[in-house]
Amino acid sequence: MTGCVILLPIAITFYITWGFIRFVDGFFSPIYNHLGINIFVEFSAGLGFLTSITFIFLVGIFMSSWLGASVLTIGEWFIKKMPLVSYIYTASKQISTAISPDQTSHAFKEVAIIRHPRAGEYAFGFITSSVVLQRRMEEEELYCVYVPTNHLYLGDIFLMSSKDILRPNLSVREGIEIVISGGLSVPQILTTVDARAMPTNVDARAMPTSVDPRAIPTSGIEKTLQNQKYGIMMISG
Repeated sequence: MTGCVILLPIAITFYITWGFIRFVDGFFSPIYNHLGINIFVEFSAGLGFLTSITFIFLVGIFMSSWLGASVLTIGEWFIKKMPLVSYIYTASKQISTAISPDQTSHAFKEVAIIRHPRAGEYAFGFITSSVVLQRRMEEEELYCVYVPTNHLYLGDIFLMSSKDILRPNLSVREGIEIVISGGLSVPQILTTVDARAMPTNVDARAMPTSVDPRAIPTSGIEKTLQNQKYGIMMISG
């Protein structure tokens, strides 16, 4: 049983990786076959994949330059003018930005825990932005919390007050790993921001529920008056 536990994630990783290689390879392999290129015939299935990786790498280098950024800006301007394509492109870009390894471009600001869907039940989510709700003479700041349902790119959006949101000691990357793994990577102990602000060497169960005024340190005349007061009370009792 231990061997299965160790080999299962490795097998799943290789299976998904190989499926991705075959999928990407399908874009360029037909081109090589049509042109009659028979280089590395034994490994022809991976030639298209290597070309795809090289193409993606070169595109990344080009887009990092000033000229590439200008071309991308012009291309996005044309895409956003198309009625249906603009929505698909915008949603896809937001998803890629949300899971980007670049910490400065995260669409997910923080990991959040909210009470959902019923009382006593909690759900993991991601804080994406904040809005101000205006109601007559008062304003309230609400946070947009995105709660994935099945996949990371499918979920529900909730507008919640800050007092109703628990902020665990998890990074955005750790939160994404929890969602993708189906909760298998959740730490055994979760602490919130408020809990971390408290001293770690204080046990809440050891704290007294009431305070004896005689135990409060005082000084000078106040201490003398306090002792006289409790001395009279003891005599009269």
